[in-house]
This record gives sequence, C-alpha cells and structure tokens, in this order.
Amino acid sequence: MWKRRNCIQCAMGLMMASACLSPQAFARNGYNTEFWNSYPSLKEHKETKCGACHGKDKKVTNDYGKAFGQALGDVKVTNVDKIKAALEKAEAAKSATDGKTFGELIKEGKLPGKAP
Repeated sequence: MWKRRNCIQCAMGLMMASACLSPQAFARNGYNTEFWNSYPSLKEHKETKCGACHGKDKKVTNDYGKAFGQALGDVKVTNVDKIKAALEKAEAAKSATDGKTFGELIKEGKLPGKAP
C-alpha cells in the first residue's frame, strides 16, 4: 500500500516539475491577429499562420520576428495600438532579402521573414 502511494506521489511530482520547467513560446495570438489584419495583401499566405515570425519550430523566430520583438520592447504586450506601432516600426527595418526593408517585401505581397 505504501509503495503504491509513494509511486503515485513520485509520478505526480515529476509531472508537476516537467510542466513548470517546459519551455514556452513567446508568441501571442494578438500579435498574429494584428499582423494579418494589418496586411490584407498577404492573405494568400494566411495558411502560414505563425510562420510570418516563426519557422517550423515555434520556439525560434526568424529575422522579421526578431525585428518585431525588438520594436515591441516587451514580451506580453496586449495593447493593440502598441502592437500596431511595433508592426509599423518593424516595416522600416532592413531584411535579409537584397537590402530591402520588411515593409517593401510586404508591399510586394511576400512574407517578410526568412526561415531561421
């Protein structure tokens, strides 16, 4: 009886520890929503969802995601006006594509970020 209880307690402790120590992605649904609302010209790419700022691994951000994060200045911004301002600021940043800015790529109908 005691062995069973100790095993259950140990398993529960391991589950709690793994939940607390697991890495979390910093993407927020509001960021994604505002990105797609701000750039309707990219609607053909909408199936990429979070891929505008991330690669296949959501824990890694591409060059546009890094520029947006730097423009945002904080991880947990929920204010829509601040998110929109950060998107505009990220547009002015230079991309890795032929010396163009992210805004120029968006105007051409291309996703701004390169896969990490």
